[in-house]
Order: sequence, then structure tokens, then C-alpha cells
Amino acid sequence: MIGARGGGRPRVMLYSQDGLGLGHLRRTSSIAAALARACPEAAVLTVADSPLGQFFGSVPQQDYVKLPSIVKLAPGEWRPVGLPLRFAQVHAMRRDLLRAAALSFRPHLLLVDHMPHGAMGELRPTLKALRRADPGIRIVLGLRDILDAPEVTRRVWTVEAAYDTLERYYDLVLVYGHQEVFDLAAQYALEGAVADRLRYTGYVCSPGEAGDIAAVRAECTAGAGSGRALLVAMAGGGADGYPMMRAVLDALPAVQARRPCVAVLVAGPLMPEPSLRDLRQRAALRHASVLVSVREPLSYLRAADVVASMAGYSTTVEVLRSGTPAVLIPRPGPSAEQRTRAALFADRGWVRTVDPAHLSGESVAAALLESLAQASGAGAAPRAQGPCVDGLDVAVDHLLALLSGGHAAARTPGPLLALRCRRCGQAAGLSPTS
Repeated sequence: MIGARGGGRPRVMLYSQDGLGLGHLRRTSSIAAALARACPEAAVLTVADSPLGQFFGSVPQQDYVKLPSIVKLAPGEWRPVGLPLRFAQVHAMRRDLLRAAALSFRPHLLLVDHMPHGAMGELRPTLKALRRADPGIRIVLGLRDILDAPEVTRRVWTVEAAYDTLERYYDLVLVYGHQEVFDLAAQYALEGAVADRLRYTGYVCSPGEAGDIAAVRAECTAGAGSGRALLVAMAGGGADGYPMMRAVLDALPAVQARRPCVAVLVAGPLMPEPSLRDLRQRAALRHASVLVSVREPLSYLRAADVVASMAGYSTTVEVLRSGTPAVLIPRPGPSAEQRTRAALFADRGWVRTVDPAHLSGESVAAALLESLAQASGAGAAPRAQGPCVDGLDVAVDHLLALLSGGHAAARTPGPLLALRCRRCGQAAGLSPTS
């Protein structure tokens, strides 16, 4: 291991910016936990800014540094979540905390989630300082499948010098998706040496299997009578999930008129209390219940006959993993990420989707009834086989290879490991120039 050159433990640091939802923190937490399990001698430190802190728990060898939370309002526009200070003050504080934590911890491997330069460039001083302090450090960028509309990402990354940061500091770029679904390198103009360092892993799900599905279904449908279908709706973190959940409740009378069902809405821990209270009042009239969060989301997804969810990365890949017919209801903004993902997945027959510009009880009811017909086989076309969602294994294998020195020349042109999913044997996708 790299850590052996200094006589100590290998040290891994992860950076995650996630002020609005839970997706980045969830993915980062899953990777951190998997790394800690695969490399028991490692010390793993996550630096993140989610308002919910260590929401997904921790395992031995790990700890967590909390940055002041900020939220993105529009491309290049941010504000603090909690501190009543100017953004420039909070941004400077985050920048200094990042650099101090990194130089004190001295990681052998740094995994950056989503933003090569950090929010508004806050990570660049840390990257420069780490490279200067230890030229042998391995720095990796992990990107979800879709960031934003290509023209938006290209413009923001050009203005904020993200392309230069990628070229200058990163050894490897992991894309948590499939190239044939969304060619990130081509869409966001990753070229030359950066493209040579890029690998697609497949979709990254949280580890673990579903619990007692029958018990979950029995609990959700208790007292509702036999033969009722189960609808589960999920809004991810829930900060902006109210319109989607309201539309699901508005759709229930039309759905129940055709197919008696019980609905369970998982609103998310970040949904504002007034919105949560309103949903509960509406749900009480419609054979529905509202939960803030559940311990095993996959159990609820697999217990359901149909799922309605937003189209964030983590929730969507868990829906695909469950195999349950689903309706994706993407948020309208501030980025095109969710709308793009929902459209691409619907085009492949993996899900149905409702355009947020035409969100209503009627549009959601129609999509849910079509999905319920598919689930029952009542004359509907069968659902297309979904993609491999075991990218966590591939991503961790890449990181372990770097940590052990397997990619010592990764920043110079040359072959990287062609890893395969441990379950399905599918090769990790290579960049177009590989």
C-alpha cells in the first residue's frame, strides 16, 4: 500500500458538496464505507457540507469533517444555507477549512465528487497544496452520469477553470454511469490527456440487499383489505419534492377508481415542515401515509407494485435496481440533470416519465396506471431489461488499484486497468480515445 512508504496507514480523503439534496453524500458515504471494508488498514476521512451531516452513518476507520453548508441557486450562483453571512465570507471559510484539513490529514488518495475545482473553485488551493506537499498523491474525480445541459456545463467549467484543474491535478476520472447511455466525455468536451484518464464504472448503488419485503408490504397495506396494489413514492432528500408528492396525491383518486391501491410517500428528511404537514393532511383523505425517511429504501421499492420518484441519481438507480415499474417525475431546475436522465431512461424503456412542465394529477395518474398494467401483465408491453447497477464494486476496485500503486503512471498516457463488474462480468467502459 502507498501508506507503507511512510510507515503508517494508507489515508483516503473524500470531498462532497451537497447543500440541497442527499445524492452526493449518499454516493460518497457508500464509496467511503466500501473502501473501509475492502482496506481495513486504511484511515478514511470525508469532508462534506450536507446539512444532515453523517446521515448515512459510518463504519470503523472513518470520520467526518463538516463544512458550512451552501446551496446552488443557478449556474455560478450560490448562497449560505445556515450562516447569516455573505457568501464570500462563507466561501473563504470553506476554502481555508478544506486546505487545513487536507494538509493535516495528508491523504495518499483524494476522491473528489462532482466538481473538479470544488464549489466556485474552493478546492483549487487544496489541490495545489497537496501536489506540492506530496507529488505521489493520487487524485481522482468521481462524476455522476449527467451534470447539466452540455452547453451549461461547458460554459461554467470554462469560466471557473475546471478544465485546467482537471488537466493539472487529476490522475483518474470515474464516471458513475454507462457511456452508451450518456457519453459524458463527448457531451462535456473532455479531450486529450483527460479523456485518456476517464473510466465508466456503471451505475453506483448503495451496498446491501433488501430486507424482509413481505413484512414491509404487510406493514404498508395493513387494514387496507386484500388485493390492493402498493404505490411507493420517493422524493430523495425532499428539499424540493413537494410538487411531485402533491401531484402523486392528486393522482390517487383516478388511480384508485381503476385499481384499488395503498400509497406510501417517503418525503425525505430535507422537506420543509409546512410542506410535510400539508402532505400528511392530504394523504389522510386518500388511503395514503407519509413517512420522512425509511431505513431500507430498497425494501420499500421492491415491495411496491409501482414506484413514483424524482429523477435524482441515487433514487433513480435504486429504482432501476429494484426492478419495479416506475414513473420518474424530474424537477424542472435549476439544472437540466433530472430531466435529461428521465428522458434517456424512458427512451430505453426502463421507466415512464412525466414532463415537469405538464405536471398534474391527471398526467401522473395516466403514467401510474400504465405502469400498474405493466406490473400485472394486463396487455402492457414488458419492461425493458435495465442496466448493470453494480458500479460501486468497479469504482472501489479502481481506487484500491491506485492506493496500492497499481496506477503509478496514471497521469501519463498509457493503459489503465480494464476492470469488470464482479457480478455480471461487464467490462468497465473506457473513454473514447482509450
